Amino acid sequence: MITYEYPFNERIRTLLRLEDLFEKTVYFMQGEGSLEHHTALVTLFEILEAAGRADLKMDLIQELERQRQTLLAYRNNPEISEEALSGALYEIEQSSAALLAMAGRLGQHLRDNDWLMSIKSRAAIPGGVCEFDLPSYHWWLHRSPEVRREALEGWIRSMTPMRDAAAIVLRLLRSSGRPKGYAATAGHFHLNLGGTAAQMVRVSVADEQLAIPEVSANKYSLNIRFTQPPRGDIKARGYEGDVLFDLTFCNL
Repeated sequence: MITYEYPFNERIRTLLRLEDLFEKTVYFMQGEGSLEHHTALVTLFEILEAAGRADLKMDLIQELERQRQTLLAYRNNPEISEEALSGALYEIEQSSAALLAMAGRLGQHLRDNDWLMSIKSRAAIPGGVCEFDLPSYHWWLHRSPEVRREALEGWIRSMTPMRDAAAIVLRLLRSSGRPKGYAATAGHFHLNLGGTAAQMVRVSVADEQLAIPEVSANKYSLNIRFTQPPRGDIKARGYEGDVLFDLTFCNL
């Protein structure tokens, strides 16, 4: 199954973007080549932009506290594993403490680094980080992979509390819903939601079914239009057959 996630609000949209960017940064950091490490650094700059909201940290702290209070209500419940519950509470408490210990905006130490900011501004220009534009960066890219990786790990280290908190919230959000099977007739599907409190919807389609969902939704209605994968330079066309898929509404 291929799962597509559609957020219903800006906060969840930001967390999904941060999750994607952190995963890409860590992936390219593990590489050995200078191009992989360049990509990791540019993606790190994208994290700075995506997490630029000053209230994002407080939003995460409040959400973690809300989830902690919810889990505390399950204490002494015979149907709940005390070990698993204690582990989840400990993880939330540690993440909240790490967020509270963060000073200033996410990645402020990077914004205070003039050399990194010069790379960031040039990276926004097509071909802007060539050696004749940034010779010092060209020199850095020729250091050993271990030296570059150590620098990248140092730059991202202060951001890990945000990454870990976002991961906890998204994990709890995804586990809050239960999938239900539906069918789209002639590639179209509509569902009245009646003012749902869902924060995200997940659409899962079988890999062998060559149908791509395009979702538009608000708290009152959900519309899904399935398209065929583009072939070559041909524009994607609507899927003309019926599509079986799973729908999961997630809400914390």
